[in-house]
Amino acid sequence: MASIVALFLGWVLLFTQSGSGNALSLNYYEKTCPDVETVVTEAVKKAMAKDKTVPAALLRMHFHDCFIRGCDASVLLNSKGNNKAEKDGPPNLSLHAFYVIDNAKKEVEALCPGIVSCADILALAARDAVVLSGGPTWNVPKGRKDGRTSKASETKQLPAPTFNISQLQQSFSQRGLSMDDLVALSGGHTLGFSHCSSFKNRLHNFNATHDIDPTLHPSFAASLRNICPKNNNAKNAGATMDPSSTTFDNTYFKLILQGKSLFSSDQALLTTPKTKQLVSKFASSKDTFSKAFANSMIKMSSITGGQEVRKDCRVVN
Repeated sequence: MASIVALFLGWVLLFTQSGSGNALSLNYYEKTCPDVETVVTEAVKKAMAKDKTVPAALLRMHFHDCFIRGCDASVLLNSKGNNKAEKDGPPNLSLHAFYVIDNAKKEVEALCPGIVSCADILALAARDAVVLSGGPTWNVPKGRKDGRTSKASETKQLPAPTFNISQLQQSFSQRGLSMDDLVALSGGHTLGFSHCSSFKNRLHNFNATHDIDPTLHPSFAASLRNICPKNNNAKNAGATMDPSSTTFDNTYFKLILQGKSLFSSDQALLTTPKTKQLVSKFASSKDTFSKAFANSMIKMSSITGGQEVRKDCRVVN
């Protein structure tokens, strides 16, 4: 009960600080679209049955959306005319499964036209992606609005896989997120796959004295160098984020402690006493990690910023 109260207080506090004035609440659609959550869950389930990479894709999409202009579904907008949208910015070129949100939106529009924002659908789908992969559930506050602006140039604001701890801390604190949130949300890396381009900095010409990042476990580094040779630019080469990459668990944190995480930004979590302590804590208890992750997801997904409820998630009204 205490943890539920803590979660509740956490998001109430955040909404009062939210810049856009969009008041979020758990029962936002209770009267206007009571079945929205069921519809979104079914859309995610259906997509997952055909493609096991969907959960990782939806979680990453939501994260990349919230970190630019708040959780306003700007990541879903298509480029138009001279404007190159977020989804066509370099860090987002590997995003996929946009069709899952389109399908959910179509179903929701048939039930409750013009009521539910694409941003809320994405927030719900990200939660469902985690739950259906064996992770924790949480109550998603609702009432986000969809944004009208999406610029590829702004995707450089996203935290990069090469970031060190001070760069990560700055990126998260600018969005009202703490070091605890940083470590908990990094645990989303338990799902999915990464291309060589995101971690090859650790495998070749690492620095003036080391070709390979010395914090990488030697046999793990050797296996990654096989997958990602120095001059091979194979587009689809890469590695899963952890061996259980379709199951939401705490393996990611165990791998960091073993020197077997993919990104510099993962390894960076061991470089301050506070973040290292959290990594160890989450590595030793899936339950502790799950609670922290749910809490931080509520906090992150409550950064609002939109203006309208789009009829079509890919274009402004």
